[in-house]
Amino acid sequence: MSKNIARLAVTAGLTAALSFGGVMAPVTMAFADGTPTVASDGNVKIDEETYTDTTFKGIQIFKAKVTQDLKGVNNWNGAKTLSDIEWASDAVRDAVIGAFAADTSDVTKPFDNDAQKWADWLKSKTEGDYESGTDKTTKLDAGTTLDKIAKALEDANITEGTDECKTSTGGTFTGLNTGYWLFVTKNVSASTNPPKRDTDTFTSPIFVVVGGSAETIAPKKQVPTVTKAVKDDNNGSFVDSSAHVPEGSTPDVFTAPNRVADSASDQPVEYQLAGTVASNINTYEQYSYTFTDDLPSTMVPVLSGGKPAVKVKIDDATVKPDYYTVNYVTDQGKNELVVSFDNLKGEIKSDKDEAITVSGSSKIYVNYQAKLDHTKVNADILGIAQENTVTLTYSNNPHSDSEGDKGTTVVHPAYDYTYGIDVTKVGSDKDGDDNLKQLKDVEFTLQEVVDGNPENQFIDAKGVKHNDAKDATLKTTGEGKINVVGLDEGTYFLKEVKPAPGYNNSASEGVKFTIARGTLQQDGSAVTPDKDFANVTAADGVVKADSAAVSTGKLSFTIVDQKGTGLPLTGLNGVTFTWIAGGAVLCIGVAHLIRSRKQAEESEQE
Repeated sequence: MSKNIARLAVTAGLTAALSFGGVMAPVTMAFADGTPTVASDGNVKIDEETYTDTTFKGIQIFKAKVTQDLKGVNNWNGAKTLSDIEWASDAVRDAVIGAFAADTSDVTKPFDNDAQKWADWLKSKTEGDYESGTDKTTKLDAGTTLDKIAKALEDANITEGTDECKTSTGGTFTGLNTGYWLFVTKNVSASTNPPKRDTDTFTSPIFVVVGGSAETIAPKKQVPTVTKAVKDDNNGSFVDSSAHVPEGSTPDVFTAPNRVADSASDQPVEYQLAGTVASNINTYEQYSYTFTDDLPSTMVPVLSGGKPAVKVKIDDATVKPDYYTVNYVTDQGKNELVVSFDNLKGEIKSDKDEAITVSGSSKIYVNYQAKLDHTKVNADILGIAQENTVTLTYSNNPHSDSEGDKGTTVVHPAYDYTYGIDVTKVGSDKDGDDNLKQLKDVEFTLQEVVDGNPENQFIDAKGVKHNDAKDATLKTTGEGKINVVGLDEGTYFLKEVKPAPGYNNSASEGVKFTIARGTLQQDGSAVTPDKDFANVTAADGVVKADSAAVSTGKLSFTIVDQKGTGLPLTGLNGVTFTWIAGGAVLCIGVAHLIRSRKQAEESEQE
């Protein structure tokens, strides 16, 4: 009976007091087992397991007696209540009251500095801001009552290291004064993060009643992520279907991006950049967001009107180009495509002129095409990954969007490959070193085989297609070589159109072969075509036996032309004798003529 009377007395004394929990919880009248006890101090843990170098700051707003049920030694349970509320310091009081000084329309706002009145008012305003209540997971909306308090206290000149203002790297606070506290991120350190770590973001402000049971609270934020995928023209997908993903989840560009593809010179390859936003984006007043895509020197984006042609989506809605900027940066050795939003929290409309709202679960996509520049394709890049990387730069402080308050992800790559051929042209006869003679200035044409037949375009030595075969003639060097770079995987038709003098055109019916990509590793490893699927075929004896070979990015083989032969002739000696006899007769006739004239001249003189 005496215990119940004591409880009723405590309840009566606290009904006018403010009760906080999580962000701000309503007053509760429930009692758990135990004796209502005033706590002497309290502990708080901001449970950050990944970014352990992030520093948090705690600022006490109200001093108060915190009462909670205690059973045994340090076994606190049940709801917490506050009484005897006072301002933690003059600096805190001035910052909180100053945050609402400009609002003269709210007649419910206290007209003096009384801490209890301000506590009651803040509780009432928060209940209006969040009609469904708040808890430890609530991410404050920008401009709400508690968010304004947090911003004002972050900007205030409050001395750190005092009993009313503590800092902790790792988020552990012990022996704090009892009362009502605000916890925010003080700073994040990209330089000391472990390798391959995106820059941390600031948590949404955390408001906690300190005293009694220890409070463990997860930071209310999520670090934005970015990924990059390339569409494989084999299956037309940005997703690596062979990748392992968590059970029950569907592979997408975030869980299983396809990072590898191959292409020919000047062949457009489609890339997709995809990023998430901070889960507490509703806390941000302004949220800038920029993709920076770094292309290799061998590639250029497909342009439209002098700028990269991009398609930008937020979730399923295509964004109207008026609401983002696109730039192509090529100065100072750069080769960057940059797509940026000044403010994802601002007005954004779709291509259908409908408003787009960005939430903490939104995803941003940028699709564009790039191609291998045929002027920069050479034998050195065959089978070697042409690395294309993206980074994401994002606002990471809800209350500041200065350059110093931006986070950056680590780079995420995608790779493009190209291939080539190395064909040697020899004769069937041998040189002085007993090797088959290498034939110079033999001319060929090269075509890709589509649907079983050579297409009506011809490929030059750089892998570029032409409509006229004359613009793509391939001619052997002094070593009997033709080299073609910038080829995609596929089947090709190589035809000899002009043999070397004295040799037959053995390959006039063409040589068909296949560049099979082999295995494209998602890590950008060098690629060697698959010899087993090269299928170098021609008429008997045209391709030298066992000459097909593969190396990094290249297929090689040797084509043989037969030496020309003379036909047997008859009557050669008779013809020769006829010429000799005819010459003799001619000589005798000329001599006789000269003698006859000489005799005639002598007779006339007599």
